Amino acid sequence: MKSRSPWLLDPAVTFLNHGSFGGCPAPVLDEQTRLREEMERRPIEWLARERDLDPKLDRAREALAAVVGGDARDLVFVPNATTAVNAVLRSAHFEAGDELVFTDHGYNACNNVVRYVCDRSGAVPVVAEVPFPLASPAEVLQAIERVLTPRTRLLLIDHVTSATGIIFPIEDIVRLCHQHGVRVLVDGAHAPGMIPLDLEALGADYYTANAHKWLCAPKGCAFLRVRSELQDEVRPTVISHGANTPHPGRSRFETEFGWPGTHDPTPYLTLPFAIDWLSAQDPRGLAGVMQRNHELALAARELLCEALGVEAPAPAEMIGALATLPLPDGPPPEDGLDAQHRELFEQHAIEVPIVHWPKPGKRWVRISAQLHNDLDDYRTLARALR
Repeated sequence: MKSRSPWLLDPAVTFLNHGSFGGCPAPVLDEQTRLREEMERRPIEWLARERDLDPKLDRAREALAAVVGGDARDLVFVPNATTAVNAVLRSAHFEAGDELVFTDHGYNACNNVVRYVCDRSGAVPVVAEVPFPLASPAEVLQAIERVLTPRTRLLLIDHVTSATGIIFPIEDIVRLCHQHGVRVLVDGAHAPGMIPLDLEALGADYYTANAHKWLCAPKGCAFLRVRSELQDEVRPTVISHGANTPHPGRSRFETEFGWPGTHDPTPYLTLPFAIDWLSAQDPRGLAGVMQRNHELALAARELLCEALGVEAPAPAEMIGALATLPLPDGPPPEDGLDAQHRELFEQHAIEVPIVHWPKPGKRWVRISAQLHNDLDDYRTLARALR
């Protein structure tokens, strides 16, 4: 049995699924507990009297901006990326016949928001089919360009795809869409802490991501960035006191998202500690952690390709800390869970997702690489799959 200290993961389980919900190290949770206890001792001062919470959130936003790039005033906290996608799309005005584009690699929950908005407005959801396996980032651009028309109003695009675990060329995609007058909403759920980011340079109109995945913050910590000239158009999904309680020196964007009603802000306030803790795990800082995980993901992918007798379905430049490999086709999952997934967990104590994509029966195994993993974990998986 392998120790995973300081992670709280069950040492009896080979955990290869950090990508789904992240994993919070014990020191980070200890810091969150400290903040919660402080809040509960003086809840009125923390949450109401003179808005003592605002400067605390400001410091957390500044720490986040130092990692993802851009102005901290353009960042607001949300519980998860799906919440942010709802806020952006449900704030926008679309007319019958407008087209909203997403890809077949997109995250189902967020694609559902597009479908919902289209159903209510009469807009048309359009799916860009991106090949997989693929040979280069250019194939992603070509797939998107093929579906853009004069009626296209917005593209929802993953930065790092969930089902297939590949990095999309976001800067090139944004440039292409802006040439066509199309706004871009990026679902970057996996990006912070996995790949280097400069949101200002990427130029997306809207960018959301989770910090509770690869930055190892507590669950319920995510953010939304909106270009400053568009912020007046975006309202939170929950309208609360911020709609008519201005705070001097703060935009409505900051005020509304900063106070959605009674909530636990400690996941956001723990983020600076999580960033510092994670950065300290490698002499090269956070960049070193990301490079280490990237190299481990590639080494694990090579090991599994050899064990399974398959080819890697995407070039190394499109891999971060996730990698997806093909498995033989199988029966559709029962109750949403693949039979082999269940077998791997129940008989081999391996937690790894088996994804049915783009249709039931077409199966892939997706591995994650985080600091609590080493090559022996993937050797264990290879033996079980064989």
